[in-house]
Amino acid sequence: MKLLIATTNQGKIQEYKHLLADVPFELITLKDLNILEEPEETGSTFKENAILKAKFYFQKSGIVTLADDAGLEIDALGGEPGVHSRRWPGYDATDEELVEYAIEKMKGIPMEKRNAKFRAVAAITKDGKEVRTFQGVQEGVIAETPRYPIVVGYPYRSVFCHDATGRFLSEIDLMENDSHAHRKEAIDKARSFLLEIAGLE
Repeated sequence: MKLLIATTNQGKIQEYKHLLADVPFELITLKDLNILEEPEETGSTFKENAILKAKFYFQKSGIVTLADDAGLEIDALGGEPGVHSRRWPGYDATDEELVEYAIEKMKGIPMEKRNAKFRAVAAITKDGKEVRTFQGVQEGVIAETPRYPIVVGYPYRSVFCHDATGRFLSEIDLMENDSHAHRKEAIDKARSFLLEIAGLE
């Protein structure tokens, strides 16, 4: 059985291949299917956008689809950038621009008020109609200065310090078995549903 990983982010694709190595699916990418279209992400929450993307790409592919939406929420900024994590400055920013923008926005805010979280919502549909969602959250703080190099496709890892280890997320390998990772938490919750789809649970 095939499972479409509905993202063009190569880092995320590799992460999902690692996280889903034990499920009985052949993982397919948008590139494999030559799907170039992208939905307009009009949702006001990660959940809404994840569902929107899962339905859109199922209609394009006709196979079980996993999509997600994820981003950074900073408490002192009222949850910004949230669903606008890639377009926080008001346009499609580069990884470097996003790091610089985050540091500037947090300038002058004391460390005890720099709490933040990464939130990921994975959405899975087997028929394009019913969509199940699974959420993971990772707590941390925004550093006063970034840690380079920036992980391609994951700019905020260079400004986000992991509460549990004290390390920058950019220092933690994407493939590391990190029990606190937001995307891993979401997939761990989704695993039984995927096995159910595969007829194994």
